[in-house]
Amino acid sequence: MAAPVRVVLASQSPARLATLRSAGIEPEVVVSGVDEDLVTSTDAGNLAAALAQLKCRAVAERVGADALVIGCDSVLAFEGEILGKPDGPDDATARWRRMRGRSGVLHTGHCVRRGDDEFLETASTVVHFADVTDAEIAAYVATGEPLHVAGAFTIDGLGGAFVRGIEGDHHNVVGLSLPLLRLLVGELGVAWTDLWERTN
Repeated sequence: MAAPVRVVLASQSPARLATLRSAGIEPEVVVSGVDEDLVTSTDAGNLAAALAQLKCRAVAERVGADALVIGCDSVLAFEGEILGKPDGPDDATARWRRMRGRSGVLHTGHCVRRGDDEFLETASTVVHFADVTDAEIAAYVATGEPLHVAGAFTIDGLGGAFVRGIEGDHHNVVGLSLPLLRLLVGELGVAWTDLWERTN
């Protein structure tokens, strides 16, 4: 039986942690603390990848070469703009009034690193937003949920009812694509099933 692999998640996102746990993986959480404003790009996919890499490398330097470090970052591309977390309630409200009844593309950068080996890839999922009312937007923003997430929406929380459909990987919209992560982990020479937490 393979020796346990130490998995470190370089993200403070509760949704990413919950996604890994539901997939049988129990990672350590180490927040990178990097300044995301250091990275700029006019391409949403490239920006998401660069931010994921920045977080992954920052944490890898602190946890040791034996650890398998996972860094992720998500941004929403909407009508030519790149949307991260909103600046506040007014920004979140204005975004939702623009996004309702329309579609955007959620890009999540994934970076995995173990020792000197590193692999980087971005997953993209089309998100179709429901035609929500002003009252629904106000109520949603008042909960505070959209203020802490890229694109000002979730699919696995209160915002799930406001997403009428997606094209692509559901997990990617939550913030971490399990199918892509499995492939990247494989590139590191680690079997995905060896990451499952075993209780016996």
